[in-house]
Amino acid sequence: MDQAIALLDKYFTPGSLAHEIIIVHSTSVMNLALKIAEKNPHLRVNTTLLAKAAMLHDIGIIKTHAPDLGCYGELPYICHGYLGREILENEGFGDVASFCERHTGTGITKEEIIQQNLPIPQRDMMPVTIEELILCYADKFFSKSGKNLTEPKKLKKIYANLIRYGENKVRRFDEFIGMFGIYYVYI
Repeated sequence: MDQAIALLDKYFTPGSLAHEIIIVHSTSVMNLALKIAEKNPHLRVNTTLLAKAAMLHDIGIIKTHAPDLGCYGELPYICHGYLGREILENEGFGDVASFCERHTGTGITKEEIIQQNLPIPQRDMMPVTIEELILCYADKFFSKSGKNLTEPKKLKKIYANLIRYGENKVRRFDEFIGMFGIYYVYI
């Protein structure tokens, strides 16, 4: 975990708004992801890998233009997934690099990228491993903006955000609930 924090400190200036947001958001996501893993022992989750990935999954936001998050890069926010993957691969964190681009929404297919003309590489960016699925799910419960970054979003708000991208995103989220439960209620 120390290596993950050190890497975040390298890319996000400690004390900055972006640093505060990335640490709080990533820690919230990690805590929920680990609770989901704990409540589902039959899944045999690699919790060390999951924790590391949760802390680093949004590292790519630093290269995007998201001033409300304290990020002043040139690329659109949607690019943060593949940018994060590139950062982690270049920094020797290849074991968790895929989590970056596979956590957005409920995952993005190559077909969706092409159909929506998204400014990201044309490849499937769907969670595959159980750890990627759990991280993708847990991430939906926490915002990087607003008053309380540690308070889980209500299901109604998650659904409202997902429906903007299509019914299939809502169905996928429902599949996550079926797989993992809704343990956020107990946080």
